[in-house]
Amino acid sequence: MKDKIKSFVEEISSFKSDDSGKIEAFRIKFLGKKGAVADLFNDFKSVAKEDRKEIGIALNDLKNKAKEKIENLKSSSLPDKKASDKKEDFTMPGYPNELGSRHPLSIVRKQIIDIFSRMGFTLSYGPEIEDDWHNFSALNFPEEHPARDMQDTFFIENKPGATPEEQIALRTHTSSVQVRVMENSEPPLRTISPGRVFRNEAISARAHCIFHQVEGLYINKDVSFADLKQTLLHFSREMFGADTKIRFRPSYFPFTEPSAEMDISCNICGGKGCNICKYSGWVEILGCGMIDPNVLGNNNIDSKKYTGFAFGMGIERITMLKYQIDDLRLFFENDARFLDQFKAAR
Repeated sequence: MKDKIKSFVEEISSFKSDDSGKIEAFRIKFLGKKGAVADLFNDFKSVAKEDRKEIGIALNDLKNKAKEKIENLKSSSLPDKKASDKKEDFTMPGYPNELGSRHPLSIVRKQIIDIFSRMGFTLSYGPEIEDDWHNFSALNFPEEHPARDMQDTFFIENKPGATPEEQIALRTHTSSVQVRVMENSEPPLRTISPGRVFRNEAISARAHCIFHQVEGLYINKDVSFADLKQTLLHFSREMFGADTKIRFRPSYFPFTEPSAEMDISCNICGGKGCNICKYSGWVEILGCGMIDPNVLGNNNIDSKKYTGFAFGMGIERITMLKYQIDDLRLFFENDARFLDQFKAAR
């Protein structure tokens, strides 16, 4: 048996071919069910006990050499005639790679950030799941305020008698980020807080239960409403153009006093009236006001030494006006036909 194994090893080592048929015949001869290696393993039973170890090692070595030889021959063999007859036409154009586009909300969000960054505002971020203190109480919301009602807020944990830190909800505005900034920083503060917010509202062309905000905060000595007005006028002209008409209206927010809402002329209907502007010719784009002294006090800022202003805007509303989009739901449908229109936008 030793001589037979030695003979097979020499035959395996010397075999050469690039023909797939001959390679397959070689495989069957040695590694087939009735091949040479299988026959040797069957004869192994009659080997003397003292020779079994040596011959067993030689048999395994023979089997491994046969497998290795076949694998090398297959990997280096030429392709079949049919495959070699197939020629590549290098003059054919390549497959087109469709480029995606940035979402219109992302485009406008970046533009808003760029405008305020040039005015010295930094960026600040916070969690989307917030406690009552940061979302409501620290911002001067009374316990009976309608915004605390279940119909407006998505509460996660709303246990009777729980402390403000134990009442957990999806944040209804990014003002909660401003609270965290005031808690952990010393004035002067100048920051904007972009992010996603949640309110339990009916979905329509003008409203959604998920939307995006950018809120701003400025606290320093001797900050006045005139500073607020000039900041927002500069923003509006940068975003919508110098010819955009702007108006301020008195309003109410728990965390600012005095408060105002800022409108711009509706550029979807040209001021004639449509469903977006409620046929008034004006569209509210943000709320603003001077920070209430109670809010400063809640965050350990001396209201006798510092004053400040805050503002907040919806990115969806700004985007609808900028690109004359008349249905807010389009932003959430991921329709490629809609998104492809913004490939050229930066």
